[in-house]
Amino acid sequence: MRVSVIGGGEVDEATYERARRLGQRLAERGHTVVCGGYGGVMEAVCRGATEEGGHTVGILKGTDPTEGNAYVTIPIATGLGNARNVLVVLNGDAIVAVDGGTGTLSELGHALDADKPVAGLDTHDLTEFAGFEACESIAEAIESVERRA
Repeated sequence: MRVSVIGGGEVDEATYERARRLGQRLAERGHTVVCGGYGGVMEAVCRGATEEGGHTVGILKGTDPTEGNAYVTIPIATGLGNARNVLVVLNGDAIVAVDGGTGTLSELGHALDADKPVAGLDTHDLTEFAGFEACESIAEAIESVERRA
């Protein structure tokens, strides 16, 4: 399954480590990680996935496929800027959100509009919307999206 992981482009060390572990667990379970391809949560989840031999797809803002983080195995240059957020969520069978600001919030909206199952780890509280599940742990988030995708 392809799992889109969305989250902050700049994060603290604890959030980075949590996203890296999420990437590792997703890869261990045979999932491909899709993300926005840059820093913060995106870099961490790609790093974790590649450390476990997994595949990562980075949907990039610009036109240069080399501008993503070093752990993206399949870069996709779009030239769309932040409009590429729609493509990030549409290319996953399910979404896990970790942390995040307004960009993550827009991706959450697109994911829910597209009826994608969303698991949230320390992110915006959207529990009032069908399709969103707040999760306490990485294992819970993965179980949530696997069960609902």
